[in-house]
Amino acid sequence: MFIGMQYALPTNPRITYSPFPKPKPVKYDLSTTTTITCCSTTPNTSTTTTLPSPPPQPTFTVPKKRKRYRKQYPGESTGITEEMRFVAMKLRNPNSPPPPPSNAAAAAAADTWQPSKEGFLKYLVDSRLVFRTLDRIVDKSSHVAYAYFRRTGLERTDALDRDLEWFAEQGIGVPEPSAPGIGYANYLEELAETSAPSFMCHFYNIYFAHVTGGQVIGKQVCERLLEGKELEFYRWEGDVQEMVRDVREKLNMIGEHWSRDEKNRCLREAAKSFKFSGQIVRLIILL
Repeated sequence: MFIGMQYALPTNPRITYSPFPKPKPVKYDLSTTTTITCCSTTPNTSTTTTLPSPPPQPTFTVPKKRKRYRKQYPGESTGITEEMRFVAMKLRNPNSPPPPPSNAAAAAAADTWQPSKEGFLKYLVDSRLVFRTLDRIVDKSSHVAYAYFRRTGLERTDALDRDLEWFAEQGIGVPEPSAPGIGYANYLEELAETSAPSFMCHFYNIYFAHVTGGQVIGKQVCERLLEGKELEFYRWEGDVQEMVRDVREKLNMIGEHWSRDEKNRCLREAAKSFKFSGQIVRLIILL
């Protein structure tokens, strides 16, 4: 059919010509909804299937954690001195308070407790060393906490100097400090440099014990050995209870700035304070 037909084509070598028309590109509209049409054997019928949407994902509510509060120590809400009081009560009564002694037992205990003038002098000398150490630490130290406890009115060094001078005037030799007083003074010196809360435990217990139980012991000893003479060691200028109250309030104020660990170190020193003080008090008794 096409034999013998001739076509006159351009002679440009850069362009390639074809006798067939170029196909046009097919454009698809992707924005329309796509459905799947399945063919059926029934004429003019078709089945359209729509894909189901995925089920909704379940939502989970994370429960809030309950805020736990640390259990307070006994007396913590009042102050560090109240915590010290609870510790002291526990040390004195580790299990339960003993039953009250009978009259015979009380009389036997009174006969066993026999103070001597020599032992009482040792007690006063060692006590002066301890109180002098407390005064020197508080007055000379650059620690801020110690500055609050200068010139509280509870200082006993000058009073003990006058009492020991009176004994010397009576012709009674005043001994040198013994091992209990020297050991306690050295311990206080070391403790004041390493831990102010620990040192303040001894500071408060020493003065508080002397104002309360120390006066009772001193009165009994003076009645037995000194014909009722009242020593300067047991006298204060002013209301001593008010002085103790002032020291207590200042210590509670400073204790508010201590961490829980520092407070615990303070409380742990209570046992050592009672131990050292007990060794000095026992100097009064000669067995």
